[in-house]
Amino acid sequence: MKPFLKIVAEDLVKKFGLRIQHCAIVFNNKRPAVYLQKYLADTIQKPFFSPSIFTIQEFFNEAVEEKPADFYMQFFSLLGIYNQLLAEEGLPPLKSSQFFGLAKVVLNDFNQIDNDLVDADKLYKELEDISTINLEFDYLTPEQYAFLSQFWQSYSEGRHKKQQELFIQMWRRMPALYHRFHAALAEKKYITHGGAYRKLAGMGTDEMHFLKKFEKGSIIFIGFNALTRAEAQLFIKLQDAGKALFYFDADSYYLNDGQQEAGYFLRRNINQLHLKNELAAPVDLMRAAPHTADVYKVQGQAAQAKILNHILDADYAQQTEADAVAVVLADEALLIPALQTIPSGIQGKPVTLNVTMGFPLGISTVFGLADLWLSCQLEMFNNRHTIKPSSTHISFQHLESFLTHPLTGVSEKMKSKIRKALIEENIVQVEQSRLIRQGGMLNKFFTQAEQPKQLITALSGVLNDVLNNLSRQRQLKNIDAELFVTTIHELNRLNDNIKDYLENEELPFVTALVQKALQSIRVPLSGDPLQGIQLMGLLETRSLNFNKLVFLGFNEGIIPKTSIGSSFIPDSLRRVYGLPVLENLDAVSAYMVYRLLQRAEHISIVYNCLTDETNNGEPSRFLKQLEYESGFSFKYFELDLPVQTQEKQTIEIDKKNPVVKERLQRYLTKEKTLSPSAITTYIANPIDFFFRYVANIKEPKEVTPVVEANEIGSMLHAAMEDFYRPMLGKEVTKEWIQDRLKQKEALIKRAFAKVRNTPHADTYEFSGMQQVVLAIVEAYINIIAGRDEEEAPFTIIALEEKINAEIPFQLKGQQQSIKIFGIVDRIDIKNGATRIVDYKTGKDELAFHAIDKLFDTNDKYINKALIQTMIYADAYEKKSGSRYVQPVLYVVRSMKENGIVFSSNRKDLEGPYLAELKPAFLAGLESKLAELFNEDIPFKASEVADNYRYSVYTTLF
Repeated sequence: MKPFLKIVAEDLVKKFGLRIQHCAIVFNNKRPAVYLQKYLADTIQKPFFSPSIFTIQEFFNEAVEEKPADFYMQFFSLLGIYNQLLAEEGLPPLKSSQFFGLAKVVLNDFNQIDNDLVDADKLYKELEDISTINLEFDYLTPEQYAFLSQFWQSYSEGRHKKQQELFIQMWRRMPALYHRFHAALAEKKYITHGGAYRKLAGMGTDEMHFLKKFEKGSIIFIGFNALTRAEAQLFIKLQDAGKALFYFDADSYYLNDGQQEAGYFLRRNINQLHLKNELAAPVDLMRAAPHTADVYKVQGQAAQAKILNHILDADYAQQTEADAVAVVLADEALLIPALQTIPSGIQGKPVTLNVTMGFPLGISTVFGLADLWLSCQLEMFNNRHTIKPSSTHISFQHLESFLTHPLTGVSEKMKSKIRKALIEENIVQVEQSRLIRQGGMLNKFFTQAEQPKQLITALSGVLNDVLNNLSRQRQLKNIDAELFVTTIHELNRLNDNIKDYLENEELPFVTALVQKALQSIRVPLSGDPLQGIQLMGLLETRSLNFNKLVFLGFNEGIIPKTSIGSSFIPDSLRRVYGLPVLENLDAVSAYMVYRLLQRAEHISIVYNCLTDETNNGEPSRFLKQLEYESGFSFKYFELDLPVQTQEKQTIEIDKKNPVVKERLQRYLTKEKTLSPSAITTYIANPIDFFFRYVANIKEPKEVTPVVEANEIGSMLHAAMEDFYRPMLGKEVTKEWIQDRLKQKEALIKRAFAKVRNTPHADTYEFSGMQQVVLAIVEAYINIIAGRDEEEAPFTIIALEEKINAEIPFQLKGQQQSIKIFGIVDRIDIKNGATRIVDYKTGKDELAFHAIDKLFDTNDKYINKALIQTMIYADAYEKKSGSRYVQPVLYVVRSMKENGIVFSSNRKDLEGPYLAELKPAFLAGLESKLAELFNEDIPFKASEVADNYRYSVYTTLF
């Protein structure tokens, strides 16, 4: 079907011929200009001078003397005036960061007020009650009066909530803010877009000197639909003066049916405003032309893009015209999945792709680098203002992000060196000076900007250095080069626009401003807008047509949108003054969709049927309307992605494997030792033992600011060793313990410094979470000391005692033995009995079942703490010659209620009962060791999942 712009081009050539050069062509957006010029060239078929082509904003900005004020000029001007108003009311001023969100809403409201020629004084006038409405708004229709009454009744009860009072105070400031704001811009000879519209709407055509450029031709408005009041007045004036022509793209299907929202604005333009459509009779393509529509129901957001290969493969190879194929993203978040999915070739033909929306800088690695630099600047700023000027540091997370970023250009040798130092020293906060000393990119990246106003130029310099560095190393990709150049260009432009406003601004606000500015940038991707697949947003399709259309993200809530955006003008007042409301947005979306469909021969519509927090899983109601009313030929497809789970496979490790056999043999030859915890690991889950002690697969070390549970245990052990160290070989009394507790704070801080590798424990400034950890350790010390006060007097024999011993066992009729090594927390003597004391901060238990249950891998009653302390007790007996050394367990979480002595069947494991059970324990231990080294019994996981619930190796088996 012939595209709308081709029809327009032919009509323009018919009307103007080569005089088209004297005309001005005005579009909603820039995209249609390329297409119109092509169609004009195809029609004229000889060299000609092109007409002047504008967007509507460019055209009206050219028509006024003032320059358009950018957002930053508008924001800072508005902030200054608002603070003047606050000062006049005796209120404190707002900071830029406090006002930024408010300003965006206010500026948008002001722009809408100007675009629709609303009297700002009347709109913002405070109305105290309904009688005021009767007196001052007698011109309203009954419906408008009802809307206004409904809004103000909630504010006329005499007693307002605090939020309402604040709103009313701000509402009262708006008229003065509006007028002073425009006056301030006018004084600098600047104007807003809305202000330009309002000014032109109040002028006669003879005052618009800009129009004289086109006296030999005409001003041609193409493809317009929804008009603001200002646009409508200007269009009418230009038409009445014989200076303008209008080309509306309309189909009788929705234009002549008052129930069709797609034709709402066109009916108003043609029937009420009496704007003449140069294409006299609307086409009837929606009904008369053949349309086939394939509807794809898919599961998942990204899955919508993943079926593009299938959709495009069918007929892309046969398409050659500029208006051939378009992929329209109703949801622009699908851009990256679509780019990743569209193939480089279809049916042996290379694919030409043009992305009209541009690549969002905010998802690029270049933005990631800039954002990281800004975050580091903010961190250094906070260091200097909240801690000590001399203690500027960088968090290890930021340093790690820098090292892993693909664009920094830091050598692998340097990265490895820094990572090794971070892990070995467990550095959570890295001194800035230490990074600066490394030189190169580290020096440049982590140098702090001296003042907030220098932030933008400093960032531009860093990115420029990175760009040059990557170029020298020949590691720069073309897309990254484009992104770098665009980013640096935008930063320079941003600095030129706002540098004069940053003298007294705080760095956090400037940082946020730069981040927002960079996130809004879209980088044009190379492509031919007249060939191949056009990847577009819905707004960019205005005035364009394509034979094959693919809609992605065709969900309710996305098209049409369910929100008009933030505004301080409530819906009821918007309706009173004719400002845009949600139904207007629906009508605009409906028109854009229907206008695209009317000339498309083949349509593919894809929507996400999954329901989540951002999607209701329903297709757009436009699809439902088309299904019931249009007569299109619909086919339906459902992409089903079944989820299948794989049965868990049992993994067995054969001990006869030469490598496994050789590594196990090292324990039998005493080349390597086993710890009691290694033995209990095998008992609980043999496969864990294999990964940890045979395959030597260890959990990688990492730096973490969070103190892990095992580190709290290490701090407690270090603190208790320090606590009792002065009494080694001496009798500990209750009074001594009470006196020693006075020094516990220093002991705890030294223990923290030892475990976390933190120097200067006495002067170190502990963070809030670290203070919590210190409090936990202190509570544990109080519990242990409290129990020891009850146990006193007792004599300390050893602290953190290293234990070496051999454990013999029979392996296939031959005598074998292994060597064990471990560290005992404390050995003491109480009432003549030697005790092995083990401190535990976990959920260990004192109760145990039968001895054979202790060694049963497939049983849930394994008591690791008992096994370990019994092994230590037996080893100490062999070393010291003592008999019946008693295992004692200090479980700090439960020792107040449960005591410290192991027990089974309500009998405490001490004295005769300990002597009775010990032979059975040793026999069970020897039997388990024989199983461990028996090559006929493979390593495999326990049948009891609880035995390895917290294992770090669960993903391996």
